Amino acid sequence: MTSHLTHVPAPEGLAPSAQYSHVVWGTGRFVAISGQLALDGEGALVGAGDPAAQARQVFANVERCLAAAGAGFGDVVKLTYFLTDVAHLPAVREARDAAFAGLPLPASSAVQVGALVRPELLMEVEAFALVPEERPEEDRPELRLVR
Repeated sequence: MTSHLTHVPAPEGLAPSAQYSHVVWGTGRFVAISGQLALDGEGALVGAGDPAAQARQVFANVERCLAAAGAGFGDVVKLTYFLTDVAHLPAVREARDAAFAGLPLPASSAVQVGALVRPELLMEVEAFALVPEERPEEDRPELRLVR
């Protein structure tokens, strides 16, 4: 199936980045995913003090939210990372790369913040996606729960 999204890694006059696409556009149903935290299904923290474990849990939660909308990581057009320490960005990128597993990367922004809703949380990630209005059942993304 041809993608419903167009990724432009480097518009004219901008340096390319291996970490994101500068521009992504497409057609379909807009899906907004609230900022996801490193909490399990019971609301317990996963990975206290461990940015890699927290990042994996955050992307697993993003994946669950996408699946609830009939979407997958291939439908994501924008990610925003909120980090209590920019030094956690490599852990976020590693979890993101595992989640996207060879898919084109979306547009992205990273922001260091003074705090999140709970002091033990190291990051929060929100996502925007465009889901095709009509997607054959065999092309519907399946929940993989990246770990």
